[in-house]
Amino acid sequence: MNKLKVGVIGVGTIGTAHAGCIYNGEIEGMELCALCDNDKGRIEELKNDFPNIPLFENSSELIKSKLVDAVIIATPHYFHPEISAFAFENNCHVMCEKPIAVYTLDANEPINAGKENEKTFAVMLNQRSNKLFKLAKEMVASGEIGEMTGNVWIITNWYRTQEYYDSSSWRGTWQGEGGGVLMNQAPHNLDLWQWICGMPKRIKAICYEGKHHNIEVEDEAIIYAEYENGASGVFITSTGCKFGTNRFEITGTKGKIVLEKGTLTCETEKGVKIIEDEEYNGHKELLANFARSVLKGEKLIAKGEEGLNQLMLCNGAYLSSWKGGEWIDLPFDEGEYLNLLKSKVEKSVPKSQESKKNLFGKSYKDKWKTNW
Repeated sequence: MNKLKVGVIGVGTIGTAHAGCIYNGEIEGMELCALCDNDKGRIEELKNDFPNIPLFENSSELIKSKLVDAVIIATPHYFHPEISAFAFENNCHVMCEKPIAVYTLDANEPINAGKENEKTFAVMLNQRSNKLFKLAKEMVASGEIGEMTGNVWIITNWYRTQEYYDSSSWRGTWQGEGGGVLMNQAPHNLDLWQWICGMPKRIKAICYEGKHHNIEVEDEAIIYAEYENGASGVFITSTGCKFGTNRFEITGTKGKIVLEKGTLTCETEKGVKIIEDEEYNGHKELLANFARSVLKGEKLIAKGEEGLNQLMLCNGAYLSSWKGGEWIDLPFDEGEYLNLLKSKVEKSVPKSQESKKNLFGKSYKDKWKTNW
């Protein structure tokens, strides 16, 4: 196999960008061979945007068509596990948009199916390819700043307008998204938080639902973390701050690391190192890495099962907030979480109408870069 034949399932905002770059030959080792969207109006648009590409309104039909070796899943969150598992069972590799599931209990299905069918499972945690985050991980792991004593990440520049939430009927609802900023925007940061600093032993959180927007889910959250060695962490995020901040500070017994405004500063007894960010396109890098993993056996930047830790932090924060800010040991009671989530979903009110406007077009724009 010289090229990976790929189908994109869910051709909305990010799915359109993935499809566009593959269609234009920007991902070495990939060929766009099918598209799927359950919106009939969108299908008509795709006929013009992607001439000669087979179109499907049902993901199962695309997967069973034998036109593709792999699928990129960019549907609303609740469909990720089911489609992933079905793809694995039908001899397809999977690149899944984050999150791999809405709740941890549901994530086991695709993880197990991928292993049982010996297929490649990747998750689009594209900010792992950012130079500064990779360096921060190396510095913490090597002991350059000593043993970690604490960390604080203020990531309040995930600003979103009301128009964004109104752009699709599933956005901003428990029934559609299964969560808010922690589920949709900050998964990248939750992943990097644990990727660099490790998983805490317990967390507690306050999640403010509809604080800044007319939505059901949280658009602001504060998580407190406690690690096995006694270190503490704080994670603050919001989609309601038009002039937000992205500052990540990690302190250790021998120094500290600060990431802010596209710069990593590492201060130790040996002196100060300042490293500037570089231009990168994480989505393209992870797609190319996925293709090389299938075709040549290259190690994945983000394995599908590695999406479980980020999801556990997100679910654990919700569980804590729903229980009045209690400490939640990790891993938590997945059955209890699911029951509480179901009660939220049962009360969820579907939007009566939505804007069909595609906010970002067919290419990766600045919206998906690391927003310093």
